[in-house]
Amino acid sequence: MKIAPNYEPPAPRTKPHPCPEEVVYIELFRTTDMLSRHLTQVLKAEELSSNQYNVLRILRGAPDGLPCGEIGNRMITRDPDITRLLDRLEKRTLIERWRESKDRRVVLARITREGLDLLARLDEPVQDTHRKQLGHLGRSRLKALTELLQQSRSQAS
Repeated sequence: MKIAPNYEPPAPRTKPHPCPEEVVYIELFRTTDMLSRHLTQVLKAEELSSNQYNVLRILRGAPDGLPCGEIGNRMITRDPDITRLLDRLEKRTLIERWRESKDRRVVLARITREGLDLLARLDEPVQDTHRKQLGHLGRSRLKALTELLQQSRSQAS
């Protein structure tokens, strides 16, 4: 490759120092990625994604079922295709869906016995994973961290 005779490379740019908020943001992303990799391995043994696990946990807390839109609102991370996610869980008989009699447009979903059994098998391994990852912080620091993260989310919305 030829270089033009009057070519001058651009002067190196100095990178601005990140503000403390940016540093925390990057650390949160790095931490989330690392923590979720371990949880993904636990869920993989049961052939579940983290979003599928999240849906099952949401539905375990709602024995009468929830509308699909409400499940989407309660998700930890947003899934743009909640219908397909529920399709996969229903195909495995982990959930069931039906139309509400009052308003046929509303589709409700409920966890099945198989879904509850699956969560029961995962409860201890998931909690053990979380204890190994974060237990060293101790209860008071975990509580403080939880409060800080909740405050951050309330300001971000």
